[in-house]
Amino acid sequence: MHPGVKLRHIRAFLEIAAEGGLSSVARAQGITQPALSRTLAELETLLGQAMFLRQGRRMVLTEAGTLFRRHAMAAMQALEAAARAVKPGGSGVLRIGVLPSVATRFLPQVMLRFRELHPAILLAAETGPHFHLMRLLRDGAVDMVVGRLPGSSEMAGLRFDHLYEDGVILVARADHPLRDRPAPEALAASPLVLPPATALIRPAVTDYLSAHGLSGLRPAFETVSLALGRGLCLGSDAMWFISHGVVIHELERGELVELPTGARFLSGAIGMTRRQAISVSGLSEFEEIARELARDKA
Repeated sequence: MHPGVKLRHIRAFLEIAAEGGLSSVARAQGITQPALSRTLAELETLLGQAMFLRQGRRMVLTEAGTLFRRHAMAAMQALEAAARAVKPGGSGVLRIGVLPSVATRFLPQVMLRFRELHPAILLAAETGPHFHLMRLLRDGAVDMVVGRLPGSSEMAGLRFDHLYEDGVILVARADHPLRDRPAPEALAASPLVLPPATALIRPAVTDYLSAHGLSGLRPAFETVSLALGRGLCLGSDAMWFISHGVVIHELERGELVELPTGARFLSGAIGMTRRQAISVSGLSEFEEIARELARDKA
């Protein structure tokens, strides 16, 4: 890297990328907009690349800017972690991306145990669909994503630590009139709730439907949201394909029941996905607690 690149250049670049403009960043830093613009111009000159495209008042990252941002965010997080590590009594923030399969029981147990052992570290949970959380992970906006194993095409530069297996099951309300019928027969006669097309579990569900001659079955709803899926099932004759971990409490309380599918391939790996060679304060401790609770779960 050019020796002229300073920390102020990188901080300014990251803040402009986050805000999408110069004026709000300049106000927050207590400097003039021309001064901030000069800082950005210096960085672009030193790197030999334009970092942004100017679209009116908006600053949009170029391809080079997007790539630099990913590495710059990781570098800043590593520097901040290093500073916290040598500061007596220092605290920090651990940012976790949470997929629905672990949000109901497993991850709350991990987070509560972590809090007991490391009360000075804030656990900030980010929820959302898989593709959103993976983008945050690559951009350095979260330190880890906990949930199902990503596709092989997504794993470049990442590592996955397996914790346990979790099945995709078919559920309905406890007094569903077709609960005792074979699953394919019940599905053909009931409103169907599927995971969205972008969900990791959707391909396995699609394969199951195809294997039973139900590939033409049109879903009535698509969701992996516990609150929404639960409401749809309890308020109608809908049947829902969802990860077992999402509805574990509803099954234990008897609100929902599982309809046997007999499909072993509807099971998948749950674990922790993180960037390689990047560590922040508390991350390794969080991983060890998760492994310990997963062993107890087995």
